[in-house]
Formats: sequence, structure tokens, C-alpha cells
Amino acid sequence: MRENGVAGNGAGDSAYVRFEDVQKSYDGETLVIKNLNLAIRRGEFLTMLGPSGSGKTTCLMMLAGFESTTHGAIWLHEQRIDNVPPHKRGIGMVFQNYALFPHMTVSENLAFPLKVRGMGKAEIEERVARVLAMVELPQFGDRRPSQLSGGQQQRVAVARALVFEPDLVLMDEPLGALDKQLREQMQFEIKHIHQNLGVTVVYVTHDQSEALTMSDRVAVFNDGIIQQLSTPDVLYEAPENAFVAQFIGENNRLYGEVLQRVGDGEVRVKLDSGEEIRALPVNVDGAADRTTLSLRPERVQINPAEGSLPNVLRGKVEEVIYLGDHIRTRLAVAGHDDFIVKIPNASGHPSLKEGETADLGWTIEDCRALDA
Repeated sequence: MRENGVAGNGAGDSAYVRFEDVQKSYDGETLVIKNLNLAIRRGEFLTMLGPSGSGKTTCLMMLAGFESTTHGAIWLHEQRIDNVPPHKRGIGMVFQNYALFPHMTVSENLAFPLKVRGMGKAEIEERVARVLAMVELPQFGDRRPSQLSGGQQQRVAVARALVFEPDLVLMDEPLGALDKQLREQMQFEIKHIHQNLGVTVVYVTHDQSEALTMSDRVAVFNDGIIQQLSTPDVLYEAPENAFVAQFIGENNRLYGEVLQRVGDGEVRVKLDSGEEIRALPVNVDGAADRTTLSLRPERVQINPAEGSLPNVLRGKVEEVIYLGDHIRTRLAVAGHDDFIVKIPNASGHPSLKEGETADLGWTIEDCRALDA
């Protein structure tokens, strides 16, 4: 998916949105976006995910027209738009702070982008009623934003971005101001609206669970480069480097040196603590390479039958936390005291107590040898 840190588009010439060799610098020296090549398909829900300062929001602002490119081109449906002013791009936008006009009613807020486009009164009323129904607020048209809850205001902001029926909607951390339960509810609502309308959505967030829940594909940004562009399941199950493995979901890391590469399916690694592990080679070349081993907590088996798994280490239980559907257990393993095992809270699964020791086992395929 990547070549020299640049994401392959995976969509060929049929891409609806394209970034071609895009760079961005604010001071003329430091690049915050480095040779971005990205293609987004029509009707796709693509999320730009990454930590603060990774470049994701800058990319969204360049697509919206609120930031200029330093180099390269941005295309929307085969029309180059990096020199087109924002109001002529026909793009819907949803911000974290809602950006609703406080002196207008909900209906007036929704009608505003239609009036700017010169639509007639009857069509405006019909479209406003339609989007209010879509976001399940048909009775709230006469209220002002201050009379709505945070979740209702966010629905109005989404409705306003959709009311003029754009082909592309950009969302910049739109759920960041909501509490956890409402944020999770709105994730599904926005996803359902997207599925029903077929509109193309480019979404920016630093919340990896939000990205996994909503997206068709996720572009993981770090240091101005897309580290990996994949579907949510591939990102989680098959991270291509140590940054993606650590940023997406919870992840155990063990450090060591490659002893031997056994074809494409296996590599032998000597841990810094002395034990030997067999892993899937993903981002290592050969003997003497330093490597980070990546292992998901739910893939670790407790006290496996002797000889049933290729990798077994001994651990001491440091902490046990009950979390309802699973037991989160922290152990001291191979010189680290932060090794996590998630044990399903179901009959037939072993339970561990603080101070106990246990064997921990896993397969070669579940242990990925990544860059150091």
C-alpha cells in the first residue's frame, strides 16, 4: 500500500478526489505534508486518522480550500480545485464547534446555504423539511441553537452540510465536543446517513475507535505522511509498521533482534530478555535487524496445553481489572511489567489473581515482527 512513505491510491483513474504530490509548508522550510498521493472513491467514507500535528486536518483544510497547497494538485471529479475558492467548490463542511448562527432558528440555519445559491422559497422549504426528517429533528425547526442539546446541534450541523445535496462532505472532528455515550450514538447515525445517501465523506479524527467504527477505509497519518491506508479490519489485524500497530487498538510490544529468517512465513527473534520467539516477518529484512514484536492482548492464551503453541513465555500477574465483558490482566513478562492479556468473561476461561504466575502462549501469525 505504501511506496517510500506515500500511500497508494487503490482506486486508479476512477478516483473522485485525488491529491497528487501535494506538499504543505507554513514557513517555507518545514513540510507538514510530504508528497501526499491519495485517491478517494465516489461514495466512500474515508477517515484521516492520526495524532495532533500529524497533518490530517491540514489535508482536510486544503481540500476544503481554507488552506493553500505549497506544491502539487488537488482534483475533484476530474476538475482541479486547488486554485478554486472555497465557496465555489460545492463541498459540505461540518466542524467540531457546529458553527451554527445563534441568531437564526434551526430552519433558518438550514435554509441559509440554499438562499446563497439562489433557490426558490418552495424548494428551500422542501429541502429543509427533508433534512430535518433525515436527522430525526422534524419538530425542532423553530428553535434556536441555544435551545438544543449538544447532540441536537451536531445533527443540525450535519443537516446543514447535506441540505444543498453536495457530492462531497468534509467533517473535522465533528463529535469531539460530545460525551462518550452520545459520541458513540452519533457515530452510527452519521454512518447510516452516509449509507442512505451515498455521499462521499472525508472525516478527520484522532479517535481510533471512531475511525474503525465509521470508515470504509482509514488513512493513518504521522509526521505528514500516510503510514498505512487500509480497511479497518486490515489496519487492526495487519499493521504495516510499529506506529500503526501502537496507534490502532491496544498492543503488546516486545523488543529484540532477528536471529534468522525462515522464508516469508517465519522469523526467529531473540528478545532483549534472552527468550526466543517465532513471529511473522512484516517489516524486517534479515539477521541482526532490530525489531519490535506486535501482539494483540486478546490473542494471548493462558496456560495453553503443552506443545500446542510455538511461543510460550512465563508471566507474573501484576494487576487484574474487571471490565464486564472481559478481564484486563497486566503481567510482568520478558522484562516488561506492562504486558496486557484480555481474558473473555465467560465460563470455561481461566481467571488469574495478582501474584500468580502463568504461561502465556500465541501463534506465529499473531506475532508481527515490525520495524524497531
